[in-house]
Amino acid sequence: MNVTALARRLRVHPKELLRILPEYGFDVGAKAIKVDNKVAQKIMRMWPKIKRDQESKRLKELEEQKRKDREMRKESGLAVELPSIISVRDLAEMLSMPVTQVIMELMKAGVLANQNQDVDYDTAAILAEDLGFSVSQKEEDQVDMEKELELSSAIEDAQKSEDAIKRAPVIVVMGHVDHGKTKLLDTIRQTNIVDDESGGITQHIGAYQTIWRDPKTKSERALTFIDTPGHQAFTVMRSRGAKVADIAILVVAADDGVKPQTEEVIKIMKAVGMPIVVAINKIDKESADVQKTMTELSKKGLIPEAWGGDVPMVEISAKEQLHIDKLLDVLLLVADMNEDGIMADPNVPAVGTVIESHVDKHIGPVATVLIQGGTLKKGEPLVLGNEIYGKVRAMRDFHGVEMPEAGPSTPAQIIGFKVAPSVGDILNLSQAKTAHKIDVKQKRSEQTGAEKVHMVELDDNGENKKKTLNIILKADVLGSLEAIIASLNQIHHEDVGVRIVGKGLGNATEDDVAKAETTNATILCFNVKPSSSAEVLMREKNMVFEKFEVIYHLLDWVNEKLEALLEFEIIIEEIGKMEVKGIFRTEKKWMIIGGLVTEGKILKGCKIRVKREGEEEGIGEAETVQIGQQLLKKIPAGSEGGMKFVGKVKVEIGDVLEAYTEEKRIRKLSDVKKEPKPAVVPE
Repeated sequence: MNVTALARRLRVHPKELLRILPEYGFDVGAKAIKVDNKVAQKIMRMWPKIKRDQESKRLKELEEQKRKDREMRKESGLAVELPSIISVRDLAEMLSMPVTQVIMELMKAGVLANQNQDVDYDTAAILAEDLGFSVSQKEEDQVDMEKELELSSAIEDAQKSEDAIKRAPVIVVMGHVDHGKTKLLDTIRQTNIVDDESGGITQHIGAYQTIWRDPKTKSERALTFIDTPGHQAFTVMRSRGAKVADIAILVVAADDGVKPQTEEVIKIMKAVGMPIVVAINKIDKESADVQKTMTELSKKGLIPEAWGGDVPMVEISAKEQLHIDKLLDVLLLVADMNEDGIMADPNVPAVGTVIESHVDKHIGPVATVLIQGGTLKKGEPLVLGNEIYGKVRAMRDFHGVEMPEAGPSTPAQIIGFKVAPSVGDILNLSQAKTAHKIDVKQKRSEQTGAEKVHMVELDDNGENKKKTLNIILKADVLGSLEAIIASLNQIHHEDVGVRIVGKGLGNATEDDVAKAETTNATILCFNVKPSSSAEVLMREKNMVFEKFEVIYHLLDWVNEKLEALLEFEIIIEEIGKMEVKGIFRTEKKWMIIGGLVTEGKILKGCKIRVKREGEEEGIGEAETVQIGQQLLKKIPAGSEGGMKFVGKVKVEIGDVLEAYTEEKRIRKLSDVKKEPKPAVVPE
């Protein structure tokens, strides 16, 4: 048997095969071309054991090399300064190691993360120390963490003050896309938010307050609801929504059950230790299966109260308004059971969290803030991160009605910001005396600046390893911009990638057009449009831009463009074999050949691989096939027939003709093996 054929069968390189064989008593020679058939059979029988031995040897060598590298780093005193949060890709770059190796080291430590996933300082530090690095934390990050803890404690102080009184519970509504979250709120508030949202999918976090009137006691209680978008793009926004709430409603459709996003939400809520009420929605549908849904939830750790667990589950239909009153009663009951944590002092300086932020073309920056302690009044300064962003010119409730002040658990749309704050920023008026005015120009340039976000691996020379789609991203709201970038970071493919060369809030400008021209990028506008001057400039330069109102439409567009960059994939299908018994005519470019089909079939028009003593001599095509004098579409196995063979190679009697077909297939992004997806919040 030919060494190349044997190597192909064993799926190993011929040179590697010849190197390994002497270790196991097969002295075939370092430059052997052929191996005795009996020896080849023996090698094939022993190959599984040889392969295991070689793999074990390779792993030992790898571990030994890692140990030597670790000792060398320790001896040379290599040090790294790590931030509080770092992506796996950046960590690998900082440690001068391949991303795959860092991912493997994290997996050994029980952390499942892909290259775009962020890890905290503690995790990164443990990994770096295990690899022999001396680790320290960046000073500015230590300051930022202290600052963040200080702001978080301001909310806790306001809620645990001696003068704290009972406040309305803040309820976050979460769940899988299209399971009925917004419709539930729509029913509770008797408004119609669904129709206003693009495609019926919530685009931004919104906060709303409603009054529940108990029909029996006639008493009134306020409840504040936070509506989080359910689409996969809003993972970050959902996590932030969970941090400001007291109780979570997990909406699960009875006809659909537990989905990946449902599991993700359960992890988030468990991580923050929040009381959960499950609303099993769409019970009016014929395909609804409540018991199956409850079973699926119990497998995820949510045991229904009816089964002896501690999670209240209410069967509802938001569409038909069934059992909504029961759900509200359960929410108030859960709030009463956790009333010690649902308190706030209304008389301290206001403190709260930015829930939504955007720039309105008529009135400028606008933000929705959930007041968590104290009372915010008209005319007071807007202090975030020890910086004064402006002062309260006007406050509106979710109906758009102006209000003079906003107390604990009240969501307020605030007008008066000079620059739009970030979603998740904390408003803290206790810092008003020490705070300094914001540098408006600098902040705006930070928000609209076109910093580069790399999602494309580079080779040793700094060149792109893959084809890239360059985009400039403009959005109306910071939360959406962040969510789109997070979603684009989830796109992984070995041959194509996305590169954001510019991003920012507001309409596309002339600067964006200039950057798009120099970087060969496409401008993507999400709920914004080009300015009139930018539009004129694009028309002059014959440039196009894309406008979207729904995030997954934007993601679909990106996927489509990336797939267009992929090359065709050739699919080869082996269909049959023929032994050549006779040559009837030979011309310069074709031959008439007769033979016996031993396997499969020979099709008219199929490709032909000519094999002689196991070696490939060349390829051609079966232009026509026939049995006797009759032209056919195929010659089946066991039949003798002839063909008109077209090709340069000269076929001889005794050759084996391998018939196959080739199909060009458009490759999809989904063809690549996906990396393991980590949980959003580790348990």
